[in-house]
Amino acid sequence: MKLPLLVFAAGAVLAQAPPNVVKVEPAATVTIKTGATADIAMTLNVDAGYHVNSNAPNDPYLIPLSLTWDNSLLQAEAPSFPTPKLETIGFSSKPLSVFTGQFQIVTRVKAPRAAKVGTATLAGKLHYQACNDRTCLPPRATEVRVPIEVIK
Repeated sequence: MKLPLLVFAAGAVLAQAPPNVVKVEPAATVTIKTGATADIAMTLNVDAGYHVNSNAPNDPYLIPLSLTWDNSLLQAEAPSFPTPKLETIGFSSKPLSVFTGQFQIVTRVKAPRAAKVGTATLAGKLHYQACNDRTCLPPRATEVRVPIEVIK
């Protein structure tokens, strides 16, 4: 008895990873004096046709955009987000609070007076969920890093 021959195209049985439609531009080096404050500006680019929920979505089931920092190097205040757009998306009967295209998130940081002088890297995490007018991609947490130079 002959058994049927099954042929699979390469990768056909592997699940494809969802596209990364949100890109974070590399941050410029932030120079900060001990005991002083400085602003860190993170520039994000959301691919055309997609959006991310704002940091304060108008429905409790939506995943907000958030940015958190490791405060062991510098003391970070709550990030400042731009004014979101209100857009009616195909799957929602009411407008959603979203960010699209290119925008910045700014965080004010303070270097303790006892901060070690020199260069370091400030680490953080960007949490978001990107959607288009029909579906949402799985939520993501992207590590972000900012070069820091602490001076006297």
